[in-house]
Amino acid sequence: MASALNPYLNFSGNCEDAFNFYKSVFGGDFAVVMRFSDSPPEYAPAENEKNKIMHVSLPIGNGSVLMGSDVPEHMGGAVTSGTNFAIAITADSEADADKLFGGLSAGGNATMPMAKQFWGSYFGMLTDKFGVSWMVSYDAPRG
Repeated sequence: MASALNPYLNFSGNCEDAFNFYKSVFGGDFAVVMRFSDSPPEYAPAENEKNKIMHVSLPIGNGSVLMGSDVPEHMGGAVTSGTNFAIAITADSEADADKLFGGLSAGGNATMPMAKQFWGSYFGMLTDKFGVSWMVSYDAPRG
């Protein structure tokens, strides 16, 4: 049902500094670096947020990936140390993603329903009934 669980860290504008630090510790190269300026026009950020990190991923070995982003003002902007993370789970299919999302969100709060996203993933976010934040995604094989 799920092929991977990975930590997803949120930052208040210093995601790039943090991930350059993590890269210096773990080594390797970033698999993805997307800035808010990479968003389609309907999601255009404020001028002062364009260079902030929308998504970054750093493979850290044995199939684990450290991921993160800045939380811009138009998305709440507030990041609280100690709760500035989510567990990202990658499903094996859209059906599995829906099952995981439905199960985890029962009694909790679906903050972003499962849907196809402009970056190509089938993706959703939720907080479960215990206050744990989750990101559920499925990426179809590209061929």
